Amino acid sequence: MPATAYQRIDGSSADLSRVLHRAAEPLPDPADAAAFGAFFDRYGDARVVLLGEATHGSSEFYRARNAITRRLIEHHGFSIVAVEADWPDAARIDDYARHRAPRPRRGDVFARFPTWMWRNIEVLEFADWLRGHNEKTAEAERASFHGLDVYSLEESIHAVLAYLDGVDPVAAAQARARYSCLTPWQDDPARYGLAVERGGRDSCEDAAVAQLRELLDERLAHMKNDGERWFDALQNARIVLAAERYYRAMYRGGAESWNLRDRHMFGTLQALLAHRGESAKAVVWAHNSHIGNAAATAMGWRGEFNIGELCRMAHGDEAVAIGFGTDRGRVAAATDWGGDMENKKVRPARPDSWEYAFRHAGYARSLTDWRGPAKRELADALRQPWLERAIGVVYRPETELLSHYFEAVLSEQFDAFIWFEETTAVTPLGKEHPHGAPETYPFGL
Repeated sequence: MPATAYQRIDGSSADLSRVLHRAAEPLPDPADAAAFGAFFDRYGDARVVLLGEATHGSSEFYRARNAITRRLIEHHGFSIVAVEADWPDAARIDDYARHRAPRPRRGDVFARFPTWMWRNIEVLEFADWLRGHNEKTAEAERASFHGLDVYSLEESIHAVLAYLDGVDPVAAAQARARYSCLTPWQDDPARYGLAVERGGRDSCEDAAVAQLRELLDERLAHMKNDGERWFDALQNARIVLAAERYYRAMYRGGAESWNLRDRHMFGTLQALLAHRGESAKAVVWAHNSHIGNAAATAMGWRGEFNIGELCRMAHGDEAVAIGFGTDRGRVAAATDWGGDMENKKVRPARPDSWEYAFRHAGYARSLTDWRGPAKRELADALRQPWLERAIGVVYRPETELLSHYFEAVLSEQFDAFIWFEETTAVTPLGKEHPHGAPETYPFGL
């Protein structure tokens, strides 16, 4: 392509669409996982590949991540899948995928809002594939599945206590005494944060720190017995401490709670890489707002950072962030936090948005990649602020501009972008499923 192909655009949507049309590579349907995944061999030399999503409820995003991750595991030695989910729930999938436990049924995994985000047919298909792949792999080399998030205060307390009950009853009694400060609040930890920040109650931070420190101090003794179970307990103790801080930070406003959460997710990812050894490589699944470089968006301009920015700082060119976008279709989302899942219609993108420009680039599915020196002119052409849409577990189309758009400089936010012109909602497995959940669903109902 001639050097003038990506000359600096004048700011019009039409010019931007022409640039994107020339740069984009049409993609096959992700249902053909092998053909779709082959387009991503170019990222096989990375240490961390971060795969985003523009919503928490679009099937195509999940299926694309499935296909890419399968390729990276099968052909490029990736062994960690780390997702924007709670550690204890993801651990049930990990046990199933690594043949450490049979397929669980009728449990309580992913039982809290938003259940459809991980309890869906798309995740089920990946978990079944991962288990099948691991069956042919030596136990120490099996690919694992982990949660990065911070919300599992109650489950993480129980996990630490259950571990210590089995290995050291005296230490378990000490842990119960420490965590007794938090257990009255574990069903509604937001009330704990309110009581401390607004009600004058003493915090439980020192107790959570002491319990984490003791697990670290005794790591050699614990690891001799079962290093994997100790690591799981350690991560849960870290979550207890992070959650205690997070629920207090919620009431202080500003960027603190967001930053605390993403710092914890990044720390968990780094711990997983260290635990699996120097050659370990990870795929991250999380929302665009977490995996893109926050410094290139309105989030960063107001003081927030995220796991993508931290990975870029820690791993440099060995971290690749790939954003996802869509113009229209359907999405699984609620109207209010804690509300029921609805199959909602996604409005076509605004004319002043990146999504609008991708729509008019003319591809139903595409990959646009500006990574590396050879793509510098393309990156320069995309280095300007436009609106970008972000739909989480709540979608309010009637207030879309205020609720779901923010400014972003795309070529500084991501290394590449996957586009689906039209998307469909994930298929939930649980009470939201129109015919109930299949008996074969492996993660508990």
